[in-house]
Amino acid sequence: MSLVTTEIIDGIAQVRLNRPDKLNALTLDLLAELAETAHRLRADRTVRAVVLAGAGDSFCAGLDFASVMKQPRRMWTAFVPRPWRGTNTFQEAAWAWRRVPAPVIAAVSGHCLGGGVQIALGADFRFAAPDSTWSVLEGKWGIIPDMTGIRSLAEVVGIDQAKRLTMTAAMLSGKEAHDLGLVTEVTSDPVAAATAFAHELATKSPDALASAKRLFNSTWHRSPRATFARERLEQVFLLAGANVKIAQKAAFKRETPAYKPRAR
Repeated sequence: MSLVTTEIIDGIAQVRLNRPDKLNALTLDLLAELAETAHRLRADRTVRAVVLAGAGDSFCAGLDFASVMKQPRRMWTAFVPRPWRGTNTFQEAAWAWRRVPAPVIAAVSGHCLGGGVQIALGADFRFAAPDSTWSVLEGKWGIIPDMTGIRSLAEVVGIDQAKRLTMTAAMLSGKEAHDLGLVTEVTSDPVAAATAFAHELATKSPDALASAKRLFNSTWHRSPRATFARERLEQVFLLAGANVKIAQKAAFKRETPAYKPRAR
C-alpha cells in the first residue's frame, strides 16, 4: 500500500498521507514518499494546484517514534542533508512543497501535530477545521521542530509567537491557530474548501502563479533592493511569455482561459 496517494483531476492534484489507522503519523518511508511526490508534481506541467490532506480523520499526528526508533541506522542516515538541496529527509518532506511551482493548499482536519504542522507550513495556504488540533509538539519530548519548522513558523506568526509555540508545545484549536496566523482559513470542510480554491487558482495564469510563489519565497527575508531586482526579472519573463496574452484576453472577455503548460 502506498503511504502517499495522488490523484490528478482537471489539473488539481489531490495528495493524501495514507496511514489513517495511525492518524497519518510519519514513518521514514512516509517522509520519503512525501518528498518524492512533491518532486514528481514539480516536474508535471499539467498540475495547476495541489490539495494536500490526510486520509481518514486526521491530517498528521507527527512522527511515529516507535517506528523510527526501530531503525536507528536509517534514522541517522536520514539526518544527513543532500548537498544539492540543503535539506535532509525529514526537512525535504516539508520543504519540497515549496519547490512545487503550482500553489499548494493544506487541508487540515483532526490532528496536526509536530511534524504535521511543519508539513502544513510547507504549503502556501492552510485551510483547517475549527476543531482541528494544532501543536508544535516537539517541545513536549524535549526536542525542537527540525523539519524546516523554525523558518516556517517565524515567517507566518512572527518570531515571538514562534518561540512561544515551540517552547510551550501549546495545543491550539483550528480557530486559535487561525487567530495566530498559522491557518489561512477556517472551514467546516477543509478539503472541499481547499479544492474550490484550487479550481479558482487554476483559472489564473500558471506562469504568474509560479512567479509570485518564487518571488515571495525567495525574497521574504532579503533587502528591498534585492526584491525589486527579482521583481523586474520575473516580470520580464512573464511579459515575454504566451500566457500573459491569454490572461489579458480572458480579463476582457471574462472567460476561462486555455492556458499553455507552465514555463520552467
